[in-house]
Amino acid sequence: MAPRGGVPRLVLLVSGKRKSGKDFVAEALRSRLGEDVCAVLRLSGPLKEQYAQEHGLDLQRLLDASAYKEAYRSDMIRWGEEKRQVDPGFFCRKVVEGVFQPVWLVSDTRRVSDIQWFREAYGALTQTVRVVALEQSRQQRGWVFTAGVDDAESECGLDNFGAFDWVVENHGDEQRLEEQLEDLVAFVYSRL
Repeated sequence: MAPRGGVPRLVLLVSGKRKSGKDFVAEALRSRLGEDVCAVLRLSGPLKEQYAQEHGLDLQRLLDASAYKEAYRSDMIRWGEEKRQVDPGFFCRKVVEGVFQPVWLVSDTRRVSDIQWFREAYGALTQTVRVVALEQSRQQRGWVFTAGVDDAESECGLDNFGAFDWVVENHGDEQRLEEQLEDLVAFVYSRL
């Protein structure tokens, strides 16, 4: 029973460092809520689509976790920043087109401008969720510091954001993670 016209009942903006588990948490929430209730939106999707079109690249290979994507990551970041400087809401507007589920999880919120855009567009329906993981946990998941990526705005833009509405600790303690997900799911249902 999605609202007509693509107006959400709740927007969760999920952020965190590379390999913190942003996508894992978003998918875990969607699996608990169901695809008819919850859509996972990725700002990187329209960014990669537009970048691939403009640069004659294979979109499917840019969308997976491959060496192909990593080869273009730095340039995509630079290109995306240039697009955002001209129009901060460019990728935000694109990602919500045609979405009709009542709960939206934006799984890769990376900048204050992303949060500002969603708050201006959806006001009190917007909640921020920060996924945190110890550096050791991130390394176990394959993270290696990369200059120009891990020290760029795309990774550090929300480091000093302030108070997030929710903080999900994803250090590898499955029971603790499950408790946090249950709390978040209960909150979501309280808003439906």
